[in-house]
Amino acid sequence: MPLWFEVGSLVVLSLILLADLLLIIKRPHVPSAKESTLWVVFYVTLALIFAAVLGLIAGWDWAGLFVAGWATEYSLSIDNLFVFVLIMTQFRVPRRLQQEVLMVGIIIALVLRAGFIFLGVTLINAFSPVFYIFGAFLLWTAYKQAFDTSSDDEEAKESKIITFLRRRVEITDEFDGAKLRTVVDGKKLFTPMLVVFVAIGLTDLMFAIDSIPAILGITHEFFIVLTANIFALMGLRQLYFLLGGMLEKLRYLHLGIAVILAFIGVKLILHALHVNDLPFLNNGEGFNVPEVETWMSLTVIFGSLIVATIASLIASRRDERRAPKTSVTPAAGASAVAAGESKLNESTVSPNNADTDNGEDFLKR
Repeated sequence: MPLWFEVGSLVVLSLILLADLLLIIKRPHVPSAKESTLWVVFYVTLALIFAAVLGLIAGWDWAGLFVAGWATEYSLSIDNLFVFVLIMTQFRVPRRLQQEVLMVGIIIALVLRAGFIFLGVTLINAFSPVFYIFGAFLLWTAYKQAFDTSSDDEEAKESKIITFLRRRVEITDEFDGAKLRTVVDGKKLFTPMLVVFVAIGLTDLMFAIDSIPAILGITHEFFIVLTANIFALMGLRQLYFLLGGMLEKLRYLHLGIAVILAFIGVKLILHALHVNDLPFLNNGEGFNVPEVETWMSLTVIFGSLIVATIASLIASRRDERRAPKTSVTPAAGASAVAAGESKLNESTVSPNNADTDNGEDFLKR
């Protein structure tokens, strides 16, 4: 891998992320479905172009590893969106502020993942049996993902941390734009945005712990792992607004991700057995076990995501057909429309007071 390509790629990706951040600061708004779609398509296309350039410069094996790693991290990032939706709802974050929250979350995720990548690669290079640990961890994570055995415990832990924070820090009940601190009756207080950022940071930390061993099971080349994570997080903000309520329809996505994690866990253990140097196993010699090729990883990753998505959409459509349909008379329909228009007019906010509305008012509208 040419050094100029690695440095140049990281510089360009950093500039793109910086431009995305400046766009939010200079033009805060809620992106439309069309705008979000175009951005998501742009970032996905950018990742595929990068893979093609990588293949031409360094070899197609490298490109295959990047695509497999990027697809794995992208699927885990989509899973992350479910938690982001819960956080936004729980803390009643106004929709006009959610872009800033998501961008901060993405930056925190990048910093955490970069640190875990460096730590993981260092461990692998210094202590090869760590593949056994990573493999076992991913199998356990896949089990949790499939059967959701610890989600309540994790929410309880997060709630305890947030409760501790509220007891130690004075926090207002209302947002003041995207500010972390505001002035109430001449006294400086923190806004609920601080609690939201802490919740986002905790979520990113949990997902970084799960996702980094997953991609290290595909490749432990630092540059590939880092760029795959950057591309996976690019466009995540727009994807959040694009999917919206559709996330609820992807009911089997967690099972597809569980299959991917379990597959990578098995792959890691097979690799650990192949390069085994533990003296109490086979006298420190490697086992004659098959190594999983890149094309097989790609097949399992994309196959699991496609099957999980199709199955989710079929199940959602079946539920919609089974849902009872209520008949509405023309008079009742007209009354409902009139009532709806009245409610809409009552809840419309002028630009002058848009900055003062809080999350509760937004949810009511």
